[in-house]
Amino acid sequence: FFLLATVCVPFIGPFFSLLTPLPFLFYSTRLGFFQGLKLAVLAIVVVSLLAELAGFPQMILLGVEFSLFGLFLSELFRKNLTVGRMVAYATAFMLLMGTVFVFFIALSRGIGLMEMMRNYMQEHLQASLEVYREMGIPPEKAVELEAFGKAFLDTISRIYPSLVIIGTGFAVWLNIVISRPLFRLGRLPYPETVVMDRWQAPEPLVWGVIGSGFALFLSSGGVKLLALNALIVLMAVYLFQGMSILLFFLDKYHVPRWARFGIYAVIAVQQLFLIVLVLAGLFDQWVDFRKIHRKDVAGG
Repeated sequence: FFLLATVCVPFIGPFFSLLTPLPFLFYSTRLGFFQGLKLAVLAIVVVSLLAELAGFPQMILLGVEFSLFGLFLSELFRKNLTVGRMVAYATAFMLLMGTVFVFFIALSRGIGLMEMMRNYMQEHLQASLEVYREMGIPPEKAVELEAFGKAFLDTISRIYPSLVIIGTGFAVWLNIVISRPLFRLGRLPYPETVVMDRWQAPEPLVWGVIGSGFALFLSSGGVKLLALNALIVLMAVYLFQGMSILLFFLDKYHVPRWARFGIYAVIAVQQLFLIVLVLAGLFDQWVDFRKIHRKDVAGG
């Protein structure tokens, strides 16, 4: 259902695909890894048949990838790791698996990995332009739109690695968060170490921000491109820390759910608040807004 929604439901369909690992995570936790593996194989067979009948063979690859991710995440749950370690390990696993899959696809087509990605984005750009032309926009507007699309594509191509890392990390985090109420309904043990409102990035990571910032302005070529992607990923990490700080104070002052929804909606719409959260997460290393790492000076 989740995989079919990806290609059949407009706009929000891709969001459903991010939830595909949840059934594998749930049943692997309930029945054990090997029973979960058997169910995953059975599910992949069913998905393969449905994909062939529906004419969407790419769903098979997504099914394999998400089922393996669900099984891997269930093993991380059993180890009672912190949410930071879970996200880090699961993201690395997903990136490695996705890279291997895409590499073999590119190899079968006889093209390079980055070339295939660029061709994929170019096809989507051309498809979007065709839609606008069919809607009857003036030719001069179509030319401007095409020029803008090429500039946008060039920018995305430069920061594509960081976007993939951030998107994968978000998918991992989303499954960890949504699995909590799912586990409660199924009366399954949820890791007690997953505490969202007290998480913070490792302190040495701030040196990565400083180093990437200097390299971005003082270097050129491939080093500058690497620094740009690293800085974007690190800013996303500190955005999550800023969200953790926000959640801490929402819980502390018992803010009702309807008000929280409004706050999250404003943050999603207004990018200025995202910058504020990033800065809050970054400076939390020194300020300690939540006062959760304050040391007992008298006892020290």
